[in-house]
Amino acid sequence: MALWKVASAWAETAYDEMLQDPKTECDIDSFVNKNGTNNKNPCNKIKVAMAHKLRVKGRKARLTPIPLVCTKSPHVAGLYVSRNAATKAKATAEGEETVVPLNDLLPRLTEDGKLDKTDISTTKKPTVVVATIRMGFGHHRLAYSACSWALGEGYTTIFHDLLNIESEESNLINSIDELYSKFSRLASELGGPIELLWGQAMKQGDANALRIAALGAAHLQPLLLAYPKDVPIIATHQLVALTCAAAGFTNVYNLVVDNYPQWFLVVPKTMNLTQGPVNYQAFLRMGVPAGQLKNAGHWCPRELVDNIPEDCARRLERLGSGDSTSSTSIKPRRLLIPVGGAGAQRKFIVEFVAAVADLVKSGKLQLFLNAGDHKHMKAAFVDVLTKCSLDYDTVTTTQGVYDFQKHLLQNVSNEPKSAITLFCFDEYFPAVATTDILCRVSDVLTCKPSELAFYPIPKLHIRRVGDHEADSARRAAEVGDGSMEAREIPDALEYLDLMIAKRSELLTSMNEAIVTNHTQQGMYDGCKNAVKWAVEGSK
Repeated sequence: MALWKVASAWAETAYDEMLQDPKTECDIDSFVNKNGTNNKNPCNKIKVAMAHKLRVKGRKARLTPIPLVCTKSPHVAGLYVSRNAATKAKATAEGEETVVPLNDLLPRLTEDGKLDKTDISTTKKPTVVVATIRMGFGHHRLAYSACSWALGEGYTTIFHDLLNIESEESNLINSIDELYSKFSRLASELGGPIELLWGQAMKQGDANALRIAALGAAHLQPLLLAYPKDVPIIATHQLVALTCAAAGFTNVYNLVVDNYPQWFLVVPKTMNLTQGPVNYQAFLRMGVPAGQLKNAGHWCPRELVDNIPEDCARRLERLGSGDSTSSTSIKPRRLLIPVGGAGAQRKFIVEFVAAVADLVKSGKLQLFLNAGDHKHMKAAFVDVLTKCSLDYDTVTTTQGVYDFQKHLLQNVSNEPKSAITLFCFDEYFPAVATTDILCRVSDVLTCKPSELAFYPIPKLHIRRVGDHEADSARRAAEVGDGSMEAREIPDALEYLDLMIAKRSELLTSMNEAIVTNHTQQGMYDGCKNAVKWAVEGSK
């Protein structure tokens, strides 16, 4: 009892001091307490202060902007990537990379450092900053999706990954990412109590979790302070949006992930965009101001959205008429199976591949296995394919992935060289991009219900990593473009039986739902709307 009193007294003072070190414009206590009361979400100061102390230790926060420069992305045409100006330029095949000063990519600035509105005209389009954190593949995937829409509109687009800005602040983030990835893999591999505890932890994003994140985000302000405070920023990680709020940015759009509403996902003084009505309505009830909340639609890349009618028509054609004389009858179903950025799910996916081996051998299935940049997943795939006596082809470059896609897009009768294609890479970008590229030529995306649960492709959702993901599978099932979660191999095989049937009613209904969702509701236009609204906010 005496120890508790001492801790309480320490936390009472420490929390108030933490709110001022460094100074922040992000007032979480007011944000989470509707009507200004402190009864709905009181602060557990011991929990918040202790968690923040353990995270930053004795670190003294800085508020000095980190100078930034940009280079052209080697992967995405027209995209600029920011980095610390003090970081040494990298050597490329064409020589040393070209460095562009940040101000050369921004509209003219006024004397007080804001955007000169008169310089944003039809002759000079706005600059859009897409800011993210490379934690797993999901947040980067959303960022590249937003970039695809901004680039498609001809806007100068800067990809700003906080982890790419080499500094004390990015090292602080990196330690959190390593912990998340480690526990995700352990939960997936060990199952049982560990999986249960990790799953529940992923649903504990209450107001205190938001307070802890906001205190940490205040330390990250130097990573963004080189930008004008009114530049359009699309944040695909809530920690980025919290950093923007702490620094006083005024035109920030926070892409809220998942379909499970938690305080941890929304941020004051930003426009919080949701993917569906469940989160939108729940956040309103929780007390998020209506002026800081909009329902935008699903976060999807432009190429997938623009080609929805064509791609769904091709999938339906591949289902065939059931007539053995038809050139498209009984086509093998193409399952795209990606591995998440944390490298979890190895056990389930390997068992699933072994379980469908006979379907592959009989010509009913084709597998596109994306091991990403995870060497342990590549080894696991090779091992199970060898044990099951399954032949496979291998693709190891981004250009190889595009060539693979191009071949299958040219003619509905074209098939891969092998029934199984293993995609594996040494770099991070192709690991993320490959899934997006292959969605267009796949019949079914077989994945955990992560950010991919919102993509415009029929989905077979397999075992989740984190209980919050279950609601994303439910969203897909309700809008008709994906299955409920199949937590065990027999459950997944039951769905698969429905999908490989002649003229599969399940896949037919999913493809038809995708087209309807797109043409009648604009359901997959979330990133399109985010870019549009952010640019409108800069005028």
